[in-house]
Amino acid sequence: MSVLREKAAPTGRTTTRPGVRSRLTPVVIVYLALVTLLVVGSVLVGMRGEVLLDQAGILNILTRSTALGLVAIGQTMVILTGSLDLSVAYLIGLTSLLAAETMAGQNGMVVPGVLLALAVAAAVGLVNGLVITVLRANAFIATLGVALVLRGYLENNYTGPAGDVPRTFQHLGYDRIGPLPVAALLMLAVAALAWWYLSRTRPGYHMYAVGGDIEVARLSGVPTRRVVVTAHVLCSVAAGLTGIYLASRLGSGAPYVGTDAGYDLESIAAVV
Repeated sequence: MSVLREKAAPTGRTTTRPGVRSRLTPVVIVYLALVTLLVVGSVLVGMRGEVLLDQAGILNILTRSTALGLVAIGQTMVILTGSLDLSVAYLIGLTSLLAAETMAGQNGMVVPGVLLALAVAAAVGLVNGLVITVLRANAFIATLGVALVLRGYLENNYTGPAGDVPRTFQHLGYDRIGPLPVAALLMLAVAALAWWYLSRTRPGYHMYAVGGDIEVARLSGVPTRRVVVTAHVLCSVAAGLTGIYLASRLGSGAPYVGTDAGYDLESIAAVV
């Protein structure tokens, strides 16, 4: 009776623990670069006898990032669906003017001014979405075309700041709760709402599906056109919120407040 023995051949097993390379994801690299930038900036500012990340410095960073953060939240929606929006910069200027001119320095016109600005922003987003989905235009071309239309309107009707925001509404741009600006807290609240929408609702899942493969999503029963249009409407509404916030900071509307800050390309860079 023979005994069969299986001789295990050497397999050359390697450890399955993730290495350093697998841990350096793009997100980690971005945050490492941010920390490095803050450290280098603090050293350079400290060499001049100043402090970068004191209370005043942090406040300045939060104030400046509020507007860009609001635009980037909306831009996130369209980029997730595989699209983009280049009209947000001019839309910010337009909504700041609409809000300021409607308010005209009267406290009773604050709500109508805000609602009108948001309604016009939503209409612009609807146009962007329909041109892309119904006319099948490339998102770059479609939103750039809408941006040029808005630019023409602004250049033809405005030569500088216009409108008047009431002093009570300017508290949005300047008041603080403790050490934090009110507007920054509102921006974080909008970001939390967007996170909930994208990660906890069916329309949010559909945005990921459309961005992954729009044809597969369509064959799976996802209303792809509606998803893309919704994303563009939400993006434009976020740009409208930014215009309203900047109007509260400036005390009036400004036609080029969005383009001067480059919120179109900067918001795309922030999302990426």
